[in-house]
Amino acid sequence: MVNKLEKLRQTAVSELLTKLEHKLDADVFTYYGEIVNGVERNVKDIIEALAKDPNKHRSIYVFLTTPGGSLPPVQRMVDILRHFYEEVNFIVPDYAYSAGTIWCMSGDNIYMNYYSSLGPIDPQVQSRDGKLVAALGYLDKINELLEKAKNNELTQAEFLILKDFDLAELRSYEQAKELAVDVLKKWLTKYKFKQWTTHSSDGTLVTIEEKEEKALEIANKLSDNNLWKSHGRPIGIQVLREELKLEIIDFEDDTELNEIICEYYDGLTEYINSHNFSFFFQTRLFI
Repeated sequence: MVNKLEKLRQTAVSELLTKLEHKLDADVFTYYGEIVNGVERNVKDIIEALAKDPNKHRSIYVFLTTPGGSLPPVQRMVDILRHFYEEVNFIVPDYAYSAGTIWCMSGDNIYMNYYSSLGPIDPQVQSRDGKLVAALGYLDKINELLEKAKNNELTQAEFLILKDFDLAELRSYEQAKELAVDVLKKWLTKYKFKQWTTHSSDGTLVTIEEKEEKALEIANKLSDNNLWKSHGRPIGIQVLREELKLEIIDFEDDTELNEIICEYYDGLTEYINSHNFSFFFQTRLFI
């Protein structure tokens, strides 16, 4: 009886994903959970199997929900998806923070609605005790202490914190930030801005230098902790459009697509919560 009920649940979620694929005329890959080192191997196997399917499409939509995580797996997953698909798009029904935001920036298009959120690109790196920590928070604190030391305002307790901090570890945080900005600039220029060919103001051609300049501006804003104040600060579609000047597709503008996305996400989260999954991946071939 339990196996039969489980089969019915899987069938229901699979049918909802198939419904979304038919609407989009594309493959759909669902990624739910943190982005951890090693996860790219699972993604590789799943995408390779999908790419061998006779009904493979030229484009794929990543249905993404993640609190973020490590950047290196994102780099490898971008390579995997781009190896097999001409076009890669992202649907964010709820949230995709930190490394998830960076991953979205590798897409040709990003689909969100009023409730969806991206976040600051605060890369997570492994600390000395093996835990993933937000790099920018550490860098901001160290810079604050250095500024206080420069002004002779450092307390004894703060001096001890600064003295004991591992310089190699600090450099790894700086490198993580630099890498995040670098890959975001590269992906925005190459993929997101691919269709940006002329200026809307005067119709002149957009140069590669202008694309890179705009991409770097967005990357620097998203990595500015002083601007967002928090690693988990949600950045909605309106801010992305108006303040960062990013073109985001509002899936609510298509009533049918909105209904399918909401129906699928409700069914998906119900299934995930019923099994208490930390991670969940799905394609039409895999659940």
